[in-house]
Amino acid sequence: MTSDADAYPSVAEVAAAASAFAYSRPVLSTLRVVGRSRQGRPLHLLTVGRGRRHILVVAGPHSDERVGPATALRLAHRVAADSRLHAGAGASWHFLLCLDPDGTVRSEAGPPVRRTPAEHFRHAYRPPADEQPEWAPSIRPPDDQLPESQALVSLIDELRPELQCSLHGNDLGGSWVQLTRDIPGLAEPLGKLSAERDVPVQTGTYDALYWTVSGPGVYLMPAPGQRAQFENLPEDVNRSTWIRPHRYGGMTALFEVPMWASRDVADTTAHPDPAHALAALAALLRRHADRTHALLDAVRPLVPDPGSPATRPLLRITGGMPTIMRSVADDWDGLHPSPVPLTVAHLNALDIAARRISLRATGIMLRLLDGRGGSAARTLHDACSAQHARWAAELAAGHELTWVPVPDQVDLQSETVLAAFRLLNET
Repeated sequence: MTSDADAYPSVAEVAAAASAFAYSRPVLSTLRVVGRSRQGRPLHLLTVGRGRRHILVVAGPHSDERVGPATALRLAHRVAADSRLHAGAGASWHFLLCLDPDGTVRSEAGPPVRRTPAEHFRHAYRPPADEQPEWAPSIRPPDDQLPESQALVSLIDELRPELQCSLHGNDLGGSWVQLTRDIPGLAEPLGKLSAERDVPVQTGTYDALYWTVSGPGVYLMPAPGQRAQFENLPEDVNRSTWIRPHRYGGMTALFEVPMWASRDVADTTAHPDPAHALAALAALLRRHADRTHALLDAVRPLVPDPGSPATRPLLRITGGMPTIMRSVADDWDGLHPSPVPLTVAHLNALDIAARRISLRATGIMLRLLDGRGGSAARTLHDACSAQHARWAAELAAGHELTWVPVPDQVDLQSETVLAAFRLLNET
């Protein structure tokens, strides 16, 4: 599947396309199941090439970031069509087509084509961090790992990849890359490829505020023992699946592309008053936390079966949101004076992150209320819907957003992966 449609393919469509791809290229490619999800869905691995060097591409690590599976298919076609990328490089490319199919299927609800930000957050599904297969090994006890995480770790141990590519997609912002080891020169193709598709390179991020900058939009994970993230983020990146390839001399690269581009995350101008801006964001988050808590208190009694498999994870997500908001607000209170010079890009990235948490909360609450009968449920549904629309409008008003067509997202991400591979070949 190399569709030019402005829509993300479903989990089922990706699996069908991979099956057709492998069937038509039996000498060059194979398709196998390397594990099962918690709900029994197969984890498909598509392999292209027969070389002894292994490249592992992981799609769908976050269920609300749906560009990755489409990018994996595009890369499979690009590699198969160019022998320099497999036989000429002595390489085999392995595409784990969706690491979290259960969550991704939940995110397939809603309009299948271009959505508004409000519609995206209304229907996207993102589980808590300890239920996200890529991150869970760094959070959960070793004897309580998700089957998807176990499949990925086993695959890394089997293949010993010299490069693991994790395909992510941020909802609002720009393009950037996170590396566990440097790939010198990667910032140049990232900038060129992004500019050609009118996508800003994100020079300020919530995820990598404390990371070393290799070049515009390229961030290097701190060494063990150095601060890597905000205190509210529970995961230890040094225990994550990102670091696993280091056991075998390999590395990991995370590739981010946006759904909606926002120019202000590329503004490297020093922020004129970061202390005031941070205090305002912390106050906004606390107001949103109070409102979310009040709405959730009203929603819970109207959920008929809170312990059901369909409902329990939704309640867990929303139940933790007010606490997360307040923890993030505490982090930002302590961010001045900052260990890094804060730019306009940094503050805009933090603003987006703050408002995104709130929208995820109202989106999940609307799911909990969908289809509930009775005047109380309908009234509360209307209140949550109005709050969701208001917060989405405030987000859009504060950031000049431009939709990036899905084919452009896929093209940018796949070509950046290939640029990283080529640069590694030169070293």
